[in-house]
Amino acid sequence: MVMRISRRTFLKAGAAAAAAVTLVPALAARTYAANDSVNLGIIGVAGMGQGNREWFKRIGGNKIVALCDIEQARLDGALKDHPGAKTWFDYRKMLEEQKEIDAVMVSTPDHHHYPASMMAMQLGKGVDTEKPLTHSVWEARQLALGAAKYKVATQMDNEGHATEGLRRCVEWVQSGAIGAVKEAHIWTDRPIWPQGIPKRPPSKPVPPGVDWDQWIGPAPYRDYHDNLHAFSWRGWWDFGTGALGDMGCHFWDSAVWALKLGHAESVEAEQQGNSDETGPLWSTVVYEFPARGDLPPVKVTWWDGRKGRKDGGETKYDVPNLPPRPPELEADRNLPPNGSMFVGEKGTIVVEDTARPFIVPEAKMKAFKEPEPFLPRVKDHKIEWLEAVRGGKPASSNFADYSGHLAECVLLGNLAIRTGEKIQWDGANLKAKNCPKADRYIRRAYRKGWECPVV
Repeated sequence: MVMRISRRTFLKAGAAAAAAVTLVPALAARTYAANDSVNLGIIGVAGMGQGNREWFKRIGGNKIVALCDIEQARLDGALKDHPGAKTWFDYRKMLEEQKEIDAVMVSTPDHHHYPASMMAMQLGKGVDTEKPLTHSVWEARQLALGAAKYKVATQMDNEGHATEGLRRCVEWVQSGAIGAVKEAHIWTDRPIWPQGIPKRPPSKPVPPGVDWDQWIGPAPYRDYHDNLHAFSWRGWWDFGTGALGDMGCHFWDSAVWALKLGHAESVEAEQQGNSDETGPLWSTVVYEFPARGDLPPVKVTWWDGRKGRKDGGETKYDVPNLPPRPPELEADRNLPPNGSMFVGEKGTIVVEDTARPFIVPEAKMKAFKEPEPFLPRVKDHKIEWLEAVRGGKPASSNFADYSGHLAECVLLGNLAIRTGEKIQWDGANLKAKNCPKADRYIRRAYRKGWECPVV
């Protein structure tokens, strides 16, 4: 496995910032014989949870024994696909009481990722958690520390990490195909859900069959209202992490890996429409990373959303917020709507989505001789995790060695968006050195009764 920063240094730094309390004792993980199936629990059965369930059904060889969701209709639908599974509204009870569960997939809204994942790890269960892994940088550090301590199989479900294309991109950059990289850009066409909302909508009755208190979980309580459940929670700060959090762990992946990014020194944001309630209509976030060994300092800029333009008497927000076109890109080609770009001293690599890298211009790409592969290849992101659950080597996007730090890098940008200040960042101690008001976003308070376990 390729380490991005020293795991020893990363975990020691995190330990200095973490409270030394364990609320649930870790249990020994099950020992597997060859070809044993894994008993899986799915926390959040619709949306990404449905995709995960369908994936496990296709590959076979494993058994979904537990289904957890806050909506009865969704549980009923999932149970038709997995007859015999036990159903739950509260994953805390599921994890404590259903002893046969070996591992869980966490596909809830972002604010539940940390408590569900940490509790499962402390009970000795493997965990695969959807991106962005956690709701805050403190939670991401805690999951990395927890995975190292409890020694269970973990994986963030940024599935592009396992692809051939992403690994080829890393190999191109690290082999010097475009020379030293001092500038990189990452962008997305999200948000595709409502953001830039200054005021909370009026309360509405909770739909039948929905356990609303359980959905709120560790977040501050609020009544049910429009543009929230079941998809648009992504834009509301109490529950989601905006466009940066939602897509960043996909599109930052190649940059963190290829450039061996450690902690940023600073981050600042330009945006429009951010409020205490929701993320902005668009944002441009600039991170400055110091030199890493023989690698030079690098500026990484994140771009999301759509800017406004005047159309008669109204403003339409339909202009994609994209980085400058590389001068090498042919006039008849456009940047993809989602992707990243590495600007080197000898050339530029553009990556479409997470896994389709190409050098510009096309003539240079055709003449390019790829380096011999030097990164390990894996069959599939989830198969890699299941093999780790069975006692194999750690998955390549495991919390302790990689994805905890990846999530920290991404979520750091939300501190600049939410505070409106340039953050001077002390990554080792998770402190905004110049901005005390960032503390409430680095580590947020949990609702009474939902106090979350720590390492």
